Amino acid sequence: MTATAPAPPPARVRAAAVLPRLALVLAALLALLFAAAGPASAHAALTASDPGEGAVVATAPAQVTLSFSEKVALGEDSIRVLDPRGKRVDTGEIRDMCSGSTIRYGTALHPGLPDGTYTVAWQAVSADSHPIAGAFTFSIGAPSETTVALPERQAGGGPVGAAYGLARYAAYAGFTVLVGACAFILACWRRGAAVRPMQKLVLRAWVVLTAATLAMLVLRHPYTGSGNFADVFDLAGLKAVLATKTGAALVSRLLLLGAAALFIAVLFGAFARRQATAPEGGAVAAETAADEQDGKEDSRDAADLFFGLAVAGSVFAAGIAATWALSEHASTGLQNGIAMPVDVLHLLAAAAWLGGLTALLVALYTVPEVEREAVRRFSRIAFAGVVVLVATGAYQSWRQLGSWQALTGTSYGRLLIIKGALVAVLVGVAYLSRRWTARLGEAPAVDAAADVPAPAAVPGAVSRETSTETGVSRETSTAAADVPGDPERAAQLARQRAARENALRRQARDADPARAGLRRSVLAEAAVAVAVLAVTTVLTSTEPGRVVAQEAGRNGASAPAVPNRAVKITLPFDTGGVNGKGSVRLELDPGRTGSNTLHVWAESPDGAPLDLPEVKVAFTLPAKEVGPLPASPDRAGPGHWSAPGVQLPLAGEWRIDVTVRTSEIDQTTVQKTVKIG
Repeated sequence: MTATAPAPPPARVRAAAVLPRLALVLAALLALLFAAAGPASAHAALTASDPGEGAVVATAPAQVTLSFSEKVALGEDSIRVLDPRGKRVDTGEIRDMCSGSTIRYGTALHPGLPDGTYTVAWQAVSADSHPIAGAFTFSIGAPSETTVALPERQAGGGPVGAAYGLARYAAYAGFTVLVGACAFILACWRRGAAVRPMQKLVLRAWVVLTAATLAMLVLRHPYTGSGNFADVFDLAGLKAVLATKTGAALVSRLLLLGAAALFIAVLFGAFARRQATAPEGGAVAAETAADEQDGKEDSRDAADLFFGLAVAGSVFAAGIAATWALSEHASTGLQNGIAMPVDVLHLLAAAAWLGGLTALLVALYTVPEVEREAVRRFSRIAFAGVVVLVATGAYQSWRQLGSWQALTGTSYGRLLIIKGALVAVLVGVAYLSRRWTARLGEAPAVDAAADVPAPAAVPGAVSRETSTETGVSRETSTAAADVPGDPERAAQLARQRAARENALRRQARDADPARAGLRRSVLAEAAVAVAVLAVTTVLTSTEPGRVVAQEAGRNGASAPAVPNRAVKITLPFDTGGVNGKGSVRLELDPGRTGSNTLHVWAESPDGAPLDLPEVKVAFTLPAKEVGPLPASPDRAGPGHWSAPGVQLPLAGEWRIDVTVRTSEIDQTTVQKTVKIG
C-alpha cells in the first residue's frame, strides 16, 4: 500500500480558512514591491539630437536628426516638428541614417522657416518592445513664444499602460503555473492527472495565459501609440502590430497555446484514465497470469503515451518561453545569440520550481493521497531548478549590468539586489521544506480511517467517502429514509455529522507533524515566490544598468559638444552702460581638435542684431595650462563676426572667454566651459 497522510478536511472548508490569509499576505507583498519599484523605463534612450535641446541656430536647419542607444521602430508620424503656432513644418518622411553602431533617424524640414522656437516631438518602440517618447525645443534666430505644450503623458503610461502591464504580470504568472504544474504531474505525481483540483489549476493557468496574451495583442497599438482604449478597434493599427517583432511573438504564443490545449486534453483524458485505473505509481500490471500479455502491452502503451506527452510538453514549454526571449531584453544588446537560449532556460527553470511549488501547495491542501515519493521527487527537481536559475541569472546580471557601480547606482541593479535577496529567502525556506520532506519519508504511514473513530449511528446521518480520483468527499444522505417527512431535521443532522467528521479528520491530520510542517513551509515558499515573480516582471520592463551607465557617460560632459557636431552656446551679457544688455551666440564648427570655424552673433534683448564696437574671443585649457589662445573674428554682417582656422591643439575641457564692448568705456567678459573631443 502507498503510505498516505491523514486526510485533511474538505477542500472548501480548508480553503475558506487558508486562502484569505494567503491572499492578504501576497497582496501586501505586491503592494510593497510596486510602491518601491516606481515607474519602469525602457531599454532604448535618446542620446543626441541635431539641433540640440534648447539650441539657438542662426539659420533654419534642413532636417532634424535623433540618435538612440539601440535600434528602434518608427512610424510615419514618429518625428513631428511644430512651429510656434503648432503647425507641422516637417515633411513627414522618416530617414534612416543608421551606420554601423550609430543609430540615427531624421526628418526633413520645409525650406524658408522663419525665426522662432520650434518643438520636436518623437515617439518610437525600443527593440525590446517597450515604447519611448519625448519632446524638446530649439530656436531659429532667437527664442520666441510658442503655443505648443510639451506632452506630459509618459510613453506606455496612463490607463492603457496599466492594463498592458497587468496583462504582462498575468502572462508570466499563467506561464509559470501552467508549465510547472504539468511538469509536477508528469515528473513527480502522475496519478495527479486524474485529480480534479490539479486539473482545475492547469486549466485556469492556461486560460489566464491565453487571455493575457490576447489582451496584450489588442492593447499593443494603443500602448505604443495614442494611449486611448478606442484604438483597440483600429484594424490598421492591429495590422501594423502584427508586422512587428512583438506582434509576431504574441501570435506565435497564441498558436502554441492552441496546440497546448490538445496536450492538456490528452493529459487529462487518456493519460488520466490510465493513471486512475493503474496500481501504485501508475504502473500497469497484469491482474492474472492469463492477462499477463495484455498487461505488458498496456504497460508499453502507457510508457509510449508518457514519452509522447513529455516530449510534446517540453517543446510547447520551450516554445512559449522563446516568445519572451525573442522579443524582449534578451533579443537586444550584448551577445544576444547566447542570451536568448539562456533566457529560455531561465524561464523554464523558474516555472519548474515556482509553478511546481504551486501545484504541490494545491495538492497538500486539497488532496489527501499525495505520495511521499512525489514530494521527494519534486524536492530534487526544485534543487536542479535553483542551480539552473543561479547560473543563468548570474550571466544575465553580468550582461545587463556591465559594472559593479551599476548594481547599486541604477534602478535595474537595485531591483536585481531585491530579487537576489528574495531568492535567498526562498532557498532558505526551500531548505526547511527539504528537511520536512526527509522527516516525511522517515515517518510511519498513518491510516486516516483507523484514526477516525467510526461515528455512531444517527438518524438522518450522512455517510462520507473520499474519491481517490478527485480528492473531493462525497456525501450520501440517508436523512430522507431515516427521518421521513422531516427534511429540515435531516439537513440539521447532516450538518452535525459533517462537522464531527471534519473535526476528527483535522485531529488525525494534525497528528502527523511532518506533513503539517511541510504544508506550512510550502505555503511560505509560495508567498515569497509570488514576490520573486513580480520583481522578475518589473525587471523585464526596466532599463538595464549597462545602458544607464552608457547614457550617464554621454550626459556627463559639461558642454553640448558631440564629435562631428558644432559647439553652440549662448551667453547673456551686461556691460553696465546705456544699451549695454544683450546676448552673444557662439558657434564653433566642427567642435573638435584641430582647425575650427568660429561664428559670433550679438543680439539685443528683443532679438534684433546688435552691432558692437569690438568682440574678442579667447580659448584656455586649464588642465594642460594651455592658453589663452586669442581669436579675433572679423565682422561678417550686422551683429555677426566670424574667424576661420581657429586651432585647438588638445582635447579636454576648454574655457571660452568672450569679451564684448558696447561703448568706449563699457565692456565685459563672459565665459563658458565646453568639452572639445
